[in-house]
Amino acid sequence: SDHAGETGAAAIYRGILAASSDAEVRNFASRHLASERQHLELMNQVLAPETRSSLLPLWRVAGYLTGLLTVLVGAAAVYRTIEAVETFVDGHYSSQIAYLQHRCPDTRLLQLLEACRADEIAHREDARARIGAPSAIGRLWTELVGAGSRIGVFFASRI
Repeated sequence: SDHAGETGAAAIYRGILAASSDAEVRNFASRHLASERQHLELMNQVLAPETRSSLLPLWRVAGYLTGLLTVLVGAAAVYRTIEAVETFVDGHYSSQIAYLQHRCPDTRLLQLLEACRADEIAHREDARARIGAPSAIGRLWTELVGAGSRIGVFFASRI
């Protein structure tokens, strides 16, 4: 599911870059896309191709559309979306790390997950610093993005 998530995250930033003409949003997306690409490359090194999600094309399209469509709403929607996605990802990585801490003899995997998690937290905090407290619509959007992320993990870990 982490590989699928990193695939989707990179696609979100590509969608943002495809649609945004705002220099600040483009700079934000470019910097974070570079980080997500690094995460994806690390995941590609760790996971054998046969263990990756069969739904990668779907995650690419869903991520791209998420990025593209939020740009159409505005910069605040872009930042709110990234904040919501990264809040979910922080919790997801945290759960995996906690589970593996006493079960995984190879600490390299834990270090990889912890490094990716730290980057995702930085992405969330960068987005959060650019927006104020969420409105009712912002809170609803955050819940919807979180639900979409949970659904994505459910399917990515099974298909």
